[in-house]
Amino acid sequence: MLAIDTNVIVRLLTGDHPQQSTKAKALFERETIFVALTVLLETEWVLRSAYGFGPPRLVAALRAFAGLRNVVIQDPPALAKALAWAERGMDFADALHLAQAGDCEAFVSFDARLAKAAKRAGVDAISNP
Repeated sequence: MLAIDTNVIVRLLTGDHPQQSTKAKALFERETIFVALTVLLETEWVLRSAYGFGPPRLVAALRAFAGLRNVVIQDPPALAKALAWAERGMDFADALHLAQAGDCEAFVSFDARLAKAAKRAGVDAISNP
C-alpha cells in the first residue's frame, strides 16, 4: 500500500497537468492507495481556493474519489459524516473536525458560525466555553 500527498489527488481530480495527471491515474489503477484525512482536508482547501470548486462540486469530487476501488481512507465513517454535513452547509474542515471528535460529550468552539451551521446540519454537540 502506498500513501499519497495532496497534489496527486489534485492531479487526478482536475487533470490540469497532462503528464502528472496521467501518472496519477496510472498509480490509482495499479496500486492500493492509503489517504490520510489530513490529505483530504488539504485537498478540499486546494480545490476550493485554487480551482474554484463550490461546495456541491467538492462534496461530489471527494465522495467519488473516496469510492475508488483502490483507495483506502484513514477513517471512512468520519469522512462520510463530514461529507454529509458539508452537503448540508457546514464548512468541510469544521465538519471533519467535528466528525473526528467521536464519542466526546461536546465539541467546544468560540465559532458561532460553526455552531449555527452544525445545528442546521442536525448536529447539536457544539458548545461555547
